[in-house]
Amino acid sequence: MIGHMAAAVPARHILEARGNCMTFVVTENCIKCKYMDCVEVCPVDCFHEGPNFLTIDPEECIDCTLCEPECPVEAIFSEEELPKGQEHFKQLNAELARQWPVITEKKAAPADAKEWEGKPDKLKLLER
Repeated sequence: MIGHMAAAVPARHILEARGNCMTFVVTENCIKCKYMDCVEVCPVDCFHEGPNFLTIDPEECIDCTLCEPECPVEAIFSEEELPKGQEHFKQLNAELARQWPVITEKKAAPADAKEWEGKPDKLKLLER
């Protein structure tokens, strides 16, 4: 029974107890690109999928760093290294992760993803 109870505790809470509570954050570059290479490498299934954006659940992320180098559009950052002007994505990831379903398998990117790579000011295009 103890093992079953431990499995119900989010991985994040175990790390917080150890003093490690950093998370990774998906930023604006993901909007309308939504490549899912990051999803495949996540050991704790912390990614959530929306219509045109992915989020990382800060309650599940264990700061393993595996997702960051997998993102072909460099949209994933440590919360401590968020680019200037992207800080609000930390809260947005947390909010949307509570609303959107978990995704555990890579899917194809949108057909027009390449056209959106590196384009600025995409927040207004985020579909909730």
